[in-house]
Amino acid sequence: MLKPAARIEQAVTFQAMEVTKQAQTLREQGRDIISLGIGEPDFTAPQIVVDTLNKASAAGLSGYSPALGITPLRICLADYYNKEFGTNISYEQIIITTGASGALSLACLSLLNHGDELLMPDPYYPANFNFILCSGATTKLIPCGPEERFQLSAEKIAANWGANTRGILIASPSNPTGTSVTPEELRKIIDFVKSKDGFVILDEIYLGLNYEGEVKSGLTLDKDILVINSFSKFFNMTGWRLGWIIAPKDFIPHIEKLSSSLNICAPTLAQHAAIACFSDEAMQIYRERKQAFKERRDYLLTELARLNLPVPVKPDGAFYIYVDISHYSDNSMDFCHRLLNEAGIAVTPGVDFGPAWANKMIRISYATAIDRLKEAIARLEKFLPTIK
Repeated sequence: MLKPAARIEQAVTFQAMEVTKQAQTLREQGRDIISLGIGEPDFTAPQIVVDTLNKASAAGLSGYSPALGITPLRICLADYYNKEFGTNISYEQIIITTGASGALSLACLSLLNHGDELLMPDPYYPANFNFILCSGATTKLIPCGPEERFQLSAEKIAANWGANTRGILIASPSNPTGTSVTPEELRKIIDFVKSKDGFVILDEIYLGLNYEGEVKSGLTLDKDILVINSFSKFFNMTGWRLGWIIAPKDFIPHIEKLSSSLNICAPTLAQHAAIACFSDEAMQIYRERKQAFKERRDYLLTELARLNLPVPVKPDGAFYIYVDISHYSDNSMDFCHRLLNEAGIAVTPGVDFGPAWANKMIRISYATAIDRLKEAIARLEKFLPTIK
């Protein structure tokens, strides 16, 4: 009989995917389910990207690419970051990965040794725990509240830095809260971590979906941090499995050494197609879609306040709202289960994102059309009085 490794028992379950499976079961039974659980845009890749994929396929460009990724795409990404986010990087600092998940896995495997400790905020994206676990390291979650925008502060990092701590992993904007670390606080964080000879992994997957003011990458504050990003969210290409790492040039060969064995390369046809994402035609589409996300956020914030579902911190990015349900329930799992089965709305329970806010919070994803959001609010308004 096969016996699972101990890490399987230690790994956390991604409840958002469990909710998605339950929702699909109900759909197969004929129920109309509104999906506000999973973080997947309802938009798909623009037609110019799809056409470019088809041309690449017809041209036979489906073989292995270099482990670093194809050079034209790396150049496009460097230009994109330099133009949009104020950086000054070269394409030689970029390695193309199999999605942000592949990037995070490679980052952890490249930086962490057995017994090392990595600090993360609570709330956090649960899959990160498993990437760290599989590298042989451990995670220390630091509870962070509304006063810190649910983000790590330099003060809390200093108070929790231990003998085995090697670095930190933060996301800005974050999943599940949609909040960003302020540039001032990020500067303090980086300075402290560097004083401890540690490293910073900065998840910027939602950087392109930031709705408030000028948007800058953390690389504008320090060139030595390691940045993760992806084509899944802003570029609406979740199933294409394409992401990237930006790292100091002299560290890239270390990541490449692992990637060439573990992944061989990122999907080659997707790489060729992704070059079209940076065309003027595609970028105009992405800007319009970003505005649509902002309008959805603003609509939901108003309606949730009306329904006595407070949002402790206004999200400035991503497509998530972290909602306080404590007026109605002290059990987020039960609340979400009933909401799905009785009202046909799938959201993610707070237990998915760490223990600090597990029972009183839920995450709502607004990566779905405005008419469906309006229907969800109408159903929610009918549902809430039934659980008082």
